[in-house]
Amino acid sequence: MDRIASVIRESQVFLITTHVRLDGDAVGSELALAEVLRNMGKDVTIYNQDETPAMFAFLPGEAAITHAFDGGSHYDAVFFLDCSDRDRAGDNAAALEGAGLVINIDHHVSNDGFAALSFVDYRASSTGELLCRLFTHMNIPITETVATNLYTAIMTDTGSFRYANTASDTLRVAAELVDLGAEFLTVVENVYEKTPYVRIKLMALVLETLDVTDNGSIGTMTVTRRMIDKAKAEPEHTEGIVEMIRSIDGVRVAAFFQETGPDRFKVSLRSKGAVDVESVARRFGGGGHVNAAACRMAGPLPDVKAQLLDAARCALS
Repeated sequence: MDRIASVIRESQVFLITTHVRLDGDAVGSELALAEVLRNMGKDVTIYNQDETPAMFAFLPGEAAITHAFDGGSHYDAVFFLDCSDRDRAGDNAAALEGAGLVINIDHHVSNDGFAALSFVDYRASSTGELLCRLFTHMNIPITETVATNLYTAIMTDTGSFRYANTASDTLRVAAELVDLGAEFLTVVENVYEKTPYVRIKLMALVLETLDVTDNGSIGTMTVTRRMIDKAKAEPEHTEGIVEMIRSIDGVRVAAFFQETGPDRFKVSLRSKGAVDVESVARRFGGGGHVNAAACRMAGPLPDVKAQLLDAARCALS
């Protein structure tokens, strides 16, 4: 943290980016860091390959995010937030890495140490929690809007403080953010209580694919591009489905297969207790956390599911 703090104090022009398929931790962390830097008089650009999901469009400062990257630009430092590896930032990852001193702030156990400076703690609930530590370390005041963004980051990555990554420190930090003015009711309303109608229509189609195997210990669902088109939905409307599978009584491993192209799938994994789905994802080139991970697989769906189920059984045993 001392080295990162020195770079922040001594530099002027910053770029902030995060992973594709944006979630609350990614967007909330970016916006919080950007506001802190701007309040210090810095020049800040936020670049994301993907558009911000509608549920996070309410976050303070979101309108300033750009989705066009000038590969010729140079920055004093480039923050990769919530990225376990460089390529998680998308198609421009290599150009982003070459645009300035790379600083990585992340909490994934699969982090490969790609950055020149890294602040990584896989025991932390979220990248937002790590930013809280950094700001406290630097004696940086947290405004109400920064608090709202950080609270969103922490709340969403802990599943509203339900997941195993929620520690006593996590709850204390969240409480402090509320004391500092985080609009927690606004966050809850926008993230959890504004479900688009098309998402409900999509869920009706996806639920028909529910399959529970291995004496009820493994649950799976699948969404195809045809289903998304039929419901007039967007890929972002599939977020949270894997948690629904995990919530089934008796299920210890949940797998959600999302078709991204012909014979190509993104697989989201969740587990309960000590079942390590990060090891499952790693077998197929992915990663994440012990209880939450993801990977990409290629092949006909029956073959992909069979391979994934075999790996899940190994994790269970």
